[in-house]
Parts: sequence; C-alpha cells; structure tokens
Amino acid sequence: MATRIPNYALYGDQDAPAWSNSFNFEWIPQRSAPYQWEIQVHRHDAFVQLLLLTAGSSEVRMNGARIPARAPCLIMVPAGAAHGFHFSPDVDGPVVTATQKVLESLSAILMPDLVDTIRTPRVIALSEDPGAQASLMPLFLAIEHESRTHNTGQTAAGMALLTALLVQVARLAGTGASTGIAGPTTGSRKQRQIQQFRALLDRDFRHHRPVQGYADALGLTAGQLSRICREVLGMSALDVINARLVHEAQRELVYTVSSVKQLAAELGFEDDAYFSRFFKRHTGLSPREFRAQALAQLANPSTA
Repeated sequence: MATRIPNYALYGDQDAPAWSNSFNFEWIPQRSAPYQWEIQVHRHDAFVQLLLLTAGSSEVRMNGARIPARAPCLIMVPAGAAHGFHFSPDVDGPVVTATQKVLESLSAILMPDLVDTIRTPRVIALSEDPGAQASLMPLFLAIEHESRTHNTGQTAAGMALLTALLVQVARLAGTGASTGIAGPTTGSRKQRQIQQFRALLDRDFRHHRPVQGYADALGLTAGQLSRICREVLGMSALDVINARLVHEAQRELVYTVSSVKQLAAELGFEDDAYFSRFFKRHTGLSPREFRAQALAQLANPSTA
C-alpha cells in the first residue's frame, strides 16, 4: 500500500493557503534541530524552497532518489516534489520558502527560461566555484532582512530579491564550475509521467477531463495513472485534478472581483450551485465564505 506523503507549508506546520503570496526565511538548524536533524519525506503543493548549505552535510531525498550533499551547495525543491533531509548536526545555512506560482508569473515576463529553473529539483555543488557562495549569500541575507521588517511593499521586494536569486541559480546550473544533480530526481519514468500529467492538467483542467482522458493521452490506464500519482504525490489522479481546480478557484476568488457565477463558468462548471457544492466539499467553506475570510486575512495578516 502506498504511503501518503504529508503536505506542509513548512515541515511540521499545517499547509498554508496555496493562493497566498508569501515567502519565509529561516536558518536550517531552526527547523531541523527540533527533529534531531531528520526531516521526513513530505511535499509542498504551492511552495518552492531553496537551501544554501554553508556548513555540514545532508543526504537529500528527492522524488525517490538519495543524493549526498556537502557544503557549500545549493538545493532547489520545487512545489510538488517529495523531499526529505538527513542533516549532519553541524549543518548551517539559510532556507527560503516562497509561493511558486507568483515567481513563475514574474519569471514568465522577465526571463521565461527561469520557469524551468523553478520547476526543476536540483542539488548544485559549489565547491568548484569559490565565488558562487559569495554571489548567493548577500541575496539570502537581503531576503532575511526583508522578511523581518514588515514594511510597505514587503512581498514585492521579497519576490524581486527571490527572482534575482533564481537568476543566480540558473547561471550556476548552466556552468561547468558547478555540478547540477538533477538527473536522479527528474529522470525516472514515473516522475516524467507525473510532469507530463501536470502539464496536461495545467492546460486542460477547465475542461473537466476524466482521469481516463489524461491516462489515454499518457498511454496509461486510469488505474496506472492513479497508482503513479499515489506513489509520487501521495494522492490519487482524481485528487490531483480536483486540487488543481480548487487551487485556481481560490486564487480567482482572492485576486479577482469575478462573481461566483462568472467564476463557475470560467472554470467549466455547468452552474454556480454545482461549483459551490464542489468547492465546499473540498475546502469546508462556500466560495463566498472563503473569499470573505481570505480577504480579511490579507487585510490584517496578524489575525490569520
């Protein structure tokens, strides 16, 4: 029986809203020391995570692969990647967690190649490039400073700094001075099938294609697709499809003024009543209740 992979915003915390525009900064020991340096395999549906090991070492577990990592090195964990770590007690370095969809939207405008950088799991050794850590650490520290200030425009400034950080990651991944170890995490057949499934889903989720329709496009049976989804993502193919619809509905409810009826039509539902039942079944709130609650949280984050 496949084991369900926990879904967290940050390891040990309940998953944060996927629609939120947010970023978080920590140092590796803050999160790993309370768990005796062992972070069990889990995933983040909405967030990309970047870790810079400045001291110590780790075994990185990503999408079924086990990758040794020793400082200095950079680790990129995109949304949806099943990952865990076994750190050495002397480990240190910064960790940034940020909303992936927002970064992808910025990257699509500023530097489209960055979208692939964001979506690719990586462990990049930096020992052969003495200047690499020096180019990355000021950006991590600037993000830390921005995360602590809570000033006007914090999210905009943080996302701009994160985009600059991702440019550096793309440069490092494309040079011979550093070793990108993306193959074991992205090269497996099942992982490629999941990536293809998600690409099809991003394109067609508004059409409400059944599991069998996606399976046919991938040359699989519906049962095979669901089994692969459970093994890699910890949920069935139908759960993945429904989660994509819910995610889009949440974002539209928060960031547009479309009525529930308009939104239902845009998302391919036959009527707004059916959409409202679907949304409440998956979130526990009606669309109007969710919109009111989310907007209140954005207006006053301290009450969230």
